[in-house]
Amino acid sequence: MNSLMQVNGQTGAEEGLEPIATELARLARLAPRPTSVVDTGLSITFLADLLAKHLASAGVLTTSQLVERLALSGPVLGQVLNFMRNDGRIEVRSRAGLDAELRYGLTDKGSLEASDAVNRGGYVGPAPVPLTEYVALVKKQSVHARTITRQAIRRVFQDMVISDELLDRLGPALNSRRAILLYGLAGSGKTFTARRMAAALEGLVLVPHAIAVHDTVIEVFDPLCHHQMSFTDPPSPTMLEEGFDPRYVPCERPIVFTGGELAADMLEVQCDVATRTYASPIQLKANNGFLLIDDLGRQRIAPAVLFNRWIVPMDSRQDSLTTGKGHHFEVPFDLVLVLSTNLRPEDIADEAFLRRLGYKIEFTPIKVQEYRRIWQGVCAERSVPFDPHLVDFAINELHRRQGIPLLPCHPRDLVGMALDRIAYLGETKLDETAIRWAWESYFLHKGSSEFRHVEY
Repeated sequence: MNSLMQVNGQTGAEEGLEPIATELARLARLAPRPTSVVDTGLSITFLADLLAKHLASAGVLTTSQLVERLALSGPVLGQVLNFMRNDGRIEVRSRAGLDAELRYGLTDKGSLEASDAVNRGGYVGPAPVPLTEYVALVKKQSVHARTITRQAIRRVFQDMVISDELLDRLGPALNSRRAILLYGLAGSGKTFTARRMAAALEGLVLVPHAIAVHDTVIEVFDPLCHHQMSFTDPPSPTMLEEGFDPRYVPCERPIVFTGGELAADMLEVQCDVATRTYASPIQLKANNGFLLIDDLGRQRIAPAVLFNRWIVPMDSRQDSLTTGKGHHFEVPFDLVLVLSTNLRPEDIADEAFLRRLGYKIEFTPIKVQEYRRIWQGVCAERSVPFDPHLVDFAINELHRRQGIPLLPCHPRDLVGMALDRIAYLGETKLDETAIRWAWESYFLHKGSSEFRHVEY
């Protein structure tokens, strides 16, 4: 199977989204805005503790500031404020002006109870979503709910050099609900392909700022994984009939990439002892989206540990987690899981696990005509005249003579290094001398026993 390389600077992203009004209405149906404390699924004492922590952190806050910080509508916040005032935990401070909003601060009793709340949990942010509501929402917006067609795959990869045969393996794999293993030589385009595959999973989903599991708050929204979408005219947080629950963030489907930095603790709920806060594992952050484990076999966690941890979730679509306080809970394992490696699959996993992966897609050296197209695209991108004789020289005099297979990474790397030399010498022409120099600087040795059979 052939691999690919980007020809130009396009991203291949899907064209547009639904009209804003229609999209807002859809999100509002998925997660209606709560109009009372009961609607939030949280107890009034829980919300009072959270509000107290905000006041302890910020000092004095106005009603609108509290609405924004807690992601609760005015009426819901009003119920919590009344509860706290009746309990003697907060008091109204002087207004900044005649028309200014009410300002709230903690009483001495409120400060003591806020300190106790911080000791029990350090989370200070928007109100969380109950676990049951989160589980229901993940199922409603499942990444597997829609079918990816051949046309959609070709649209995503339209600016790439990639074979139809490979595309017609990637598309069904994305629809399969099974994990996908991409394997082959380093530089054959596996990671590049996987990142572009994620673009096929277009659409908006709601991601909670945090979820509440018993009395533990686990943060979910992560700007590194979740691309937040903004609307030109979002609904007012105090309006009851507009928009979706603001405890959720509208995002493109999550895309989570991890490589050699992956460690065992990243697969579990992580507790920061200093701040008493909890962060969700990578697979929970990737729910309703895409998770790539790159460079499989080179992580800080042994592949066998990773496989044993996820072998049940991959089959059941449910993941079992534990809070720092020992509470066990289950969440959906709703994601497209892609594993990429340049190691031999049989060297990193046993036959039983490889069978569970379902799709094993090999990336092999590319054909001559594809190599030419990539070289031409690189020249266009770097504003260098394309010389057909130069690419023939690279293929026939360098690759063929030294038994080096044609890989998608080679044109970009060789041309780039040759241009580095030209700039250094103050020259202007890309020629055979510059390409040969780049070749000798690029490879550690000529030929390799790793390549048992090379075809052109």
